[in-house]
Amino acid sequence: MTTKITLGYTLFYVDDVRSTLDFYMAAFGFAEKLEMGDYGELDTGATTLGFVANSLAEENLSAAGGFTRLSADSPPYGASITLITDDVAGTLQSALDAGGRRYVDPVNKPWGQTVAYLLDPNGLLVEIATAVSN
Repeated sequence: MTTKITLGYTLFYVDDVRSTLDFYMAAFGFAEKLEMGDYGELDTGATTLGFVANSLAEENLSAAGGFTRLSADSPPYGASITLITDDVAGTLQSALDAGGRRYVDPVNKPWGQTVAYLLDPNGLLVEIATAVSN
């Protein structure tokens, strides 16, 4: 028997779930799917983007050794949320207007994709990109 596995959620641990949801809704126009104080989700398409309070992560992960918190004052971790758009510059500006911080200006890549990077208010790296040209 083959078990089908799909990517259902991408979760990030943050200090303030409410303000993080508000940033992503203002910056990118996502709709709020669910908010329960220490947990929230956004409707971003096939995969849910969610945020969990650091306090809940501490409860869930402390027995296994804990976790490293995101920090707005440190370089970003080696992972990103990648959002696909046909208007990288406009989407970047919307995110900056909502409180994101510029990290890398839009660049046209040799394979035909345009990408830019910003940091969300938690220090999470967000890539804004066009779809890869085939």
